[in-house]
Amino acid sequence: MRVSVVIPCYYSQATIAKVVRLTAEQLEQGGYEPEFVLVNDGSTDGTFEQIQMLCAERPYVVGIDCAKNLGQHAAIMAGLRHTSGELILVMDDDMQTHPSQCLKLIDAITQDETCDVVFAEWPEHKEALWRRMGSDFAAWSTRIMTKRPKDIYSSNYFVMRDYIRDEVVRYTGPYPYVQGLLFRSTHNMKNVEVEHFDREVGTSGYKLKSLVRLWANVLGFSMLPLRAASIVGAIVGALGLVAAVVVIIRRALDPTMALGWPSLMVVTLICAGAILMFMGVIGEYIGRLFMTANNAPQFVLRKVIDSRPAREDLSGGALPSGPDEEQGRFDSGQGTFDSQMKVAV
Repeated sequence: MRVSVVIPCYYSQATIAKVVRLTAEQLEQGGYEPEFVLVNDGSTDGTFEQIQMLCAERPYVVGIDCAKNLGQHAAIMAGLRHTSGELILVMDDDMQTHPSQCLKLIDAITQDETCDVVFAEWPEHKEALWRRMGSDFAAWSTRIMTKRPKDIYSSNYFVMRDYIRDEVVRYTGPYPYVQGLLFRSTHNMKNVEVEHFDREVGTSGYKLKSLVRLWANVLGFSMLPLRAASIVGAIVGALGLVAAVVVIIRRALDPTMALGWPSLMVVTLICAGAILMFMGVIGEYIGRLFMTANNAPQFVLRKVIDSRPAREDLSGGALPSGPDEEQGRFDSGQGTFDSQMKVAV
């Protein structure tokens, strides 16, 4: 059985070769045929040079160089479109999602024919407290908005079957959220407990701003915020009517009662704040619809190195292979790109 390993790479020149070597050893020991798709997500260090060396050394390694950084999930989507295995394993490039744990995920899905996706779950996280708190909030909110099963912990270390991959790559919008696409495709999933390791080199590329942007991608998979806006608006309106009735009654019972300016301003500010907040939510939806209608690219492939034998792509057509592939054209999900010219066409 072939296992395709998709690894988004971001400033990982010091670790990616080790990740590939250790993962390949684990897969071969388990009796699986390895295939790697390494996606350089806009790194400007020597990451893609390392990927090129791996492609030259190992014919089952595919190297992809994105024209610019569009985020981890866009890089994963680019990698998924170049996989051909029956199982697809997604992992990180920093040794935190350690290769020594990959067979636990693969064995779990191969031993359960009813399972479509297996997520890694770790009892102890090797990350800062603020990241942990943010992750907990994101997990809670995304569970509500994406209808993730309550007993499932979603992580960035998971394995899925090929037909789930086929469904996931049908999404061509510019704001991908891979876990949301998985939850939309199936609920036949489970967790396997694995060990979470320390990052070997450097620090996380996710800062607060990028984490908030990633969380906002969930909006593309849920109507709940819009419904919440309607509900809150109705509640605020009802409270306003109740307050008006109370003021009228009190005024009728006590004509000398002064109508307070401070209370009026407080109510006005609360209502105005709620209106502006939900206008922002609605504006986010409209903005994303606008970008999608304008065919904003999900990713742009600058170069692809693929020495594998000719194979069938996900839509049933033959994909080029060998040296000619660098001269070929590649579907990004939002347009076709010429890897030799390095520009969108």
